[in-house]
Amino acid sequence: MRTSVILAAVLLSTAAVAQTPAPPMVGDQPLVQIKPKPKGAKGLAKPAQAAASAPEAAAPAATAQPAAAPKPARSKSAKPAGSPSVANKLQACLEIEDGTKERLDCYDAVFPPKPAAKGAKPKAAKAVAECRFRKEEDERLACYNGFADSIPKLPKS
Repeated sequence: MRTSVILAAVLLSTAAVAQTPAPPMVGDQPLVQIKPKPKGAKGLAKPAQAAASAPEAAAPAATAQPAAAPKPARSKSAKPAGSPSVANKLQACLEIEDGTKERLDCYDAVFPPKPAAKGAKPKAAKAVAECRFRKEEDERLACYNGFADSIPKLPKS
């Protein structure tokens, strides 16, 4: 009687362990699960990425090569990891002595100056990019300084 109870316990425990779900595999790599985007997200995943991953999923396990990790989709405004953001560039310009041509040149490298439209009256800039339309260098420098000073200090990465 004891042996039958022990045998039943061993068989049931191994059956329970065998039922735990394992992640789907492609070759020896786990299959990447794609989560749905939030409602407000625009655009779709790149079709080339979807087409590239489809043959790998359909290939038999014996002939499948290890799947390369798919590249994350980048938005239009995304920049390479090595380039600093506009805020970091503006804060770097603050390290140059105030009121000098070098600081203005630094700002102009970030936002190249452009002439204002004919007949347009100069108005208060609502964004740092609007400072580029100032004709006078002193006004443009003061405008850039106002925005660059108001940027919170970002952690260096």
